[in-house]
Amino acid sequence: MDLHVELDPRRKAASLEEALRGAVVDGRLEPGTRLPPTRTLAVDLGIARNSVAEVYARLVGEGRLEARVGSGTWVREVSAPAPGARVDRSTRFDLDLRGGLPDSSGFARSAWARAVARSIADAPAAAFAYGAPEGAVELRRPLAEYLARTRGVVAGADDVVVAHGFGELLSLVARAIAARGGRRIAVEAYGHASHRSVLAAAGLEPVPVPLDADGLVVERLDGLGLDAVLVTPAHQFPTGVPLSASRRASLAEWARAAGAIVIEDDYDGEFRFDGRAIGAFQAIAPEQTVYGGTASKSLSPALGIGWGVVPKRMRDEVLEQRRLSGAATDAISQLALAALIAAGDLDRAVRGARLRYRARRERFERLVAERLPGTRVAGLEAGLHCLLELPDGVGELDVERGGAALGLRFGGLAGYAADAATAASRPPTMVIGYGAPPEHRFDRAVAAVVASVEGAREPKRPR
Repeated sequence: MDLHVELDPRRKAASLEEALRGAVVDGRLEPGTRLPPTRTLAVDLGIARNSVAEVYARLVGEGRLEARVGSGTWVREVSAPAPGARVDRSTRFDLDLRGGLPDSSGFARSAWARAVARSIADAPAAAFAYGAPEGAVELRRPLAEYLARTRGVVAGADDVVVAHGFGELLSLVARAIAARGGRRIAVEAYGHASHRSVLAAAGLEPVPVPLDADGLVVERLDGLGLDAVLVTPAHQFPTGVPLSASRRASLAEWARAAGAIVIEDDYDGEFRFDGRAIGAFQAIAPEQTVYGGTASKSLSPALGIGWGVVPKRMRDEVLEQRRLSGAATDAISQLALAALIAAGDLDRAVRGARLRYRARRERFERLVAERLPGTRVAGLEAGLHCLLELPDGVGELDVERGGAALGLRFGGLAGYAADAATAASRPPTMVIGYGAPPEHRFDRAVAAVVASVEGAREPKRPR
């Protein structure tokens, strides 16, 4: 592991410290970069190992570096401040409660390692050649069966297209719609800004449509000249409401009458905690719906595996966009996921995660009830996030700023709004993602939420 550092021979330790600090500050050493071990760097620079260790220790104390037990020294991860929050750029974000993020420490390492070894050992030589644009049939077949069994999706192996996460699937479908002359797509008034950006980059105009307690207000779709609609029907992101049965029927009827495509983002449909089963919308309108899902929540975002169930009338167009993109699918990961499904390990991983996230949701609600009078936890008992409605007089930005000072990263509901009018339409509310923190940091993260809300409602002292 090499590291280029220029030292002053007359003051080696001091110049090493200055060089490393400068490289971190100006970005030449990016967050997440691992530094050489002290012994290695000392030999390379002709300096005492203790001197290198002392420099590392001082920069750890400043928050520039991070010493990880058994894993060496790394440039600390830092996050940019929320808009208008005026948070010091060096603020350390140890705790992450952003909506929709899973607990990466819960990844089924052993099961995945077994699946990789098994799939590589059993795969024919042809599996390691350039693959089909729609993905490996070895995965598409069991994946279609799994989605039918767990989410009620109507699909065969030929209907499945494997992608690099939902973002790539969304891009491929949007470009296919634009290529056939489509121009406008409805989006929920609250959602991922990144999804709206993907749609715009594909040549479609995102048109925000209001939400209420029953989900997307379907009757507002009429007269907008839409070619498609992007929805999260099982668990609206981030407001947490499901699309009601009557609205589902209305959406299916609208799509058929308009000849439009419904893009269903089933991002966390496998995580329900209240006993009610809410299946995929796709089952009631399979010819009008592109169903999308990923392994990001059930396994890990690091796998980069997503999938779409695409209507036959769109399949060739979507695959043409895949060809034009020049992207290829990761065959080895696909084979491993197929082996994981066959062994029942994906089901076990989902069940285990469901229990953990349900317990976290319940713990969060209990602590809020005990320690934050005037607030309310809202949203469906499902998924990896909920809403925290703030007391009167407390603003989202003040809470976000207070959390950042405590090393907590999360955001308000207004940050997910598609436009300013939507952002102003609801009382101040925080989006709480209870999935991401490892178990040993969860209570600390919740304590930071409590402290940030309490601090924001304290009377401001005159200056």
